[in-house]
Amino acid sequence: MSRPAARVALVLSALVATLGLAACGGDSQAASGPPTEVRLGYFPNLTHATAIVADKEGFFGKHLGATRLKVSTFNAGPAAIEALKSGAIDATYVGPGPATNAFINSGGQALTVVAGAATGGTSLVVDPSVTRASDLRGKKVSTPQLGNTQDIALRYWLKTQGLKTDLQGGGDVNVVPQDNSQVVDAFTRKLVAGAWVPEPYATRLVQAGGKVLVDERSLWPNRKFSITVLAVRTDFLKGHPQIVSALLAGDLDAADFIAKDPAKSQKDVADVIAKISGKPMKESVILSAWKQLEFTVDPVPSSLTLGAQHAFEVGVLEKKPKLDKLVDLSLLNQLLKERGKVEIAQ
Repeated sequence: MSRPAARVALVLSALVATLGLAACGGDSQAASGPPTEVRLGYFPNLTHATAIVADKEGFFGKHLGATRLKVSTFNAGPAAIEALKSGAIDATYVGPGPATNAFINSGGQALTVVAGAATGGTSLVVDPSVTRASDLRGKKVSTPQLGNTQDIALRYWLKTQGLKTDLQGGGDVNVVPQDNSQVVDAFTRKLVAGAWVPEPYATRLVQAGGKVLVDERSLWPNRKFSITVLAVRTDFLKGHPQIVSALLAGDLDAADFIAKDPAKSQKDVADVIAKISGKPMKESVILSAWKQLEFTVDPVPSSLTLGAQHAFEVGVLEKKPKLDKLVDLSLLNQLLKERGKVEIAQ
């Protein structure tokens, strides 16, 4: 082969290789259209009712069109965030604690909060013999997972009461991470003195003989704090804003449906919890727990900032919280505007 011909062949080979790599890239689909699949996480909790209803009632699918929805469920935030950071999922409903932790520890690169889903719905439920914080000294108290939103809330509250904890389970009060599905059994067997958990598990503990020592709403200004947000991998948000808008449209549809038909919404959530935990939920539990929550797309940004400060103060966060660009409500507010609804201040 002549030298000019060899050079042409080399250039063509390089071009083919480049095109082949572009075709194989995950987010390269942004150049050619929406992805074939979006992977979403949520938890089998009442605090994630918006996500569950949007999935079960087909609201996500309606707006995603040809893009398939693949759902993964998690017990608590840190596991969901690890899946998000690794690229195993594209978006997840999650508590604000793990979301802000991941944002800060990644230098603001890992994720963006694009909406809220619920406020309220968490409590510290204890054995009736416990009447004040000091009664928990030397005892075990459960949370869903180390570093999750309830874990941070418990540790910070104990700190305000003069009680120390550490991330290894020591200190004045032993904080024990435990799956929500196991906490009621542990409580009834006296293995823990109480638990700071989301609904419906707080109500189940009360019905198992416990009492509410702290309704977390009482600790926040105007009794408002975010318990569930929708977080999206930032690179996915940049590459596929139309898919994120579709998820948000489904989220809005679900919020409207919950307000109009709470009975069907409660059944959707109960079915998912029963399927994943293996234990059907009593109607009395879900009816009582539902009253502790407000389902809203507002992520209450001020509570995210304060919650991150709490995480830093109890040692869950290693760096001082800087939350610039954590929340981006531009896509959500565009949809709210199109629907004639009030936009949310960021």
